[in-house]
Amino acid sequence: MTTVSGIDARGMQHCETTALGVLLRHQGLDLSEPMLFGLGSGLSFIYWDGKNLDFPFLGGRIKPFDLTRNLATRLDLELLVQETTSPRRAWENVTASIDAGRPVGLQLDSYYLDYFGSKVHFGGHVVAMYGYDHRDALLVDTDQQGGAVSTSLTSLAQARAARGPMAAKHRSFTLTVPGSLPSPQEQIVPAITACADAFLNPPIANLGHRGIEKAGKLVRTWLQRTDAPQRDLPQAALLMEKAGTGGALFRNLYRDFLAECTQVLDSSHLRTGHGLYAEAAALWTEVAALITKAGESGDSQCLVRAGTILGDLSRVEREAMQALSRLGE
Repeated sequence: MTTVSGIDARGMQHCETTALGVLLRHQGLDLSEPMLFGLGSGLSFIYWDGKNLDFPFLGGRIKPFDLTRNLATRLDLELLVQETTSPRRAWENVTASIDAGRPVGLQLDSYYLDYFGSKVHFGGHVVAMYGYDHRDALLVDTDQQGGAVSTSLTSLAQARAARGPMAAKHRSFTLTVPGSLPSPQEQIVPAITACADAFLNPPIANLGHRGIEKAGKLVRTWLQRTDAPQRDLPQAALLMEKAGTGGALFRNLYRDFLAECTQVLDSSHLRTGHGLYAEAAALWTEVAALITKAGESGDSQCLVRAGTILGDLSRVEREAMQALSRLGE
């Protein structure tokens, strides 16, 4: 077994921040998961009901891998990304890094991984890899998926070669921490204001605070949207709470990021934003519970209530981001 030494194989709550944590800790940079998520301006919202979807999807973060790119830019990290249509070249890219003593990040479809508990196609899943032999690969995934895990090379190849929404072409990546790292504290304000500006000024009505408002109207129709509400509604709620979001559709992570920021920045705008996101996080968990109950019971009033709360959430999060956008003033 060829392995990278000194790996801190700590699983966290979200896949991309888990992988980032592994790669950065190996070079001596240990940031909390909320800080990784926040410095990457990771929070967002999308109401997605595409033609290829059986049921609407509520997303709470920016596109897969944008968080990694944002974090690298914020902290002046050297991000080396390799993509290829060749499975052979893709494997050589990974083994070259591990043979050189560096863990590598992979974007793949979690459906094919041997250890993965939920068999749902998701091409935006990210793991860190730190070892391999002729049969298996050693990976670090989220805590709920087992943290330090292994999967067969066959399953890994399938996961990396998968195509579909959010998939990448055998994407692998490494990060290099510069000798003189900019202070993460100095990057807090630009990371928060960039996130706020994107949230407040979405290009389409499905995104940001406008997307939450739209979801509030459309969620009321979800019992009519499916022939299997007892399956689809609880599944949608599960994705909001348990599918690597840290709970409350990533709002718990962003709330905790803002709380951490208040320890280093004295700002009334920051404290306002934190208080409002604490409120929002609790409301998102309530929405998920109501969607689950509606699916299990068929009670449409649960969805009416969920829609009303989503309308409130659009306002709460808009006010939070308006306060946070003033940090740069």
